[in-house]
Amino acid sequence: MALTLIGLGLFDENDLSLRAVEEAKNSDKVYIENYTGKWHGNLSNLENLVGKKIIQLERKDLEDDSNKIIQESKAKSISIFVQGDPLIATTHSALILEARKAGVETKIIHNASIFSAIGETGLHVYKFGPTVTISFPERAKGKLSKSIFETIEENKKRGLHTLCLLDVLAENDKYMTPKEAVEILLKGKVVTAKDKAVVFGKAGSDKPHIEYTIAEEVKSQDTPSVIIIPGKLHFSENEFLESLG
Repeated sequence: MALTLIGLGLFDENDLSLRAVEEAKNSDKVYIENYTGKWHGNLSNLENLVGKKIIQLERKDLEDDSNKIIQESKAKSISIFVQGDPLIATTHSALILEARKAGVETKIIHNASIFSAIGETGLHVYKFGPTVTISFPERAKGKLSKSIFETIEENKKRGLHTLCLLDVLAENDKYMTPKEAVEILLKGKVVTAKDKAVVFGKAGSDKPHIEYTIAEEVKSQDTPSVIIIPGKLHFSENEFLESLG
């Protein structure tokens, strides 16, 4: 029948669009994946909102055993709630591609993601270069890819900002802190202790955390965050960041 990916947005179930709620209500079966980030919503509230039991997916269900859902979509209308915007993670793009190859109709219902929310820091979105993901050393087998440091260095040379996504092990409730990420960047020598950095956490909430400081003063946060390494600042960007205190 059909496979629909529905963006949950940045924070909780209140971020859902009317289109998203209606789609889930009309689906035969509804899933949710929350291993790609920290969702601050309440599953029971979400179920009440759409009037259906929602089944939680694990990483392996989409990365290793996605064919099961694709086959299910041939006979039923299936919706999957995805954090942020559905197609930011390549896992979800791959799922849609495989579904289309199998002859399954697909649909995407978009929502906000960190890639649009970064504008709240005052930095101009069009001045961001390629994004990097900073992994836990144990996941990187003790050695981070040189491409991370090379990307940041290249962005800096071009005067572009770098959005650094921080590693998530949602199944273990483990999230890299900004301080841990900065320590990795300092070791990689792509930033110095006195370089400026922006920490952005609780995006989409009523009280987002945005901090503009030097690298050595970045602190750990109790909520998943991203770090931005600014490039060359436009005067309006600088004025906005300085207003953060």
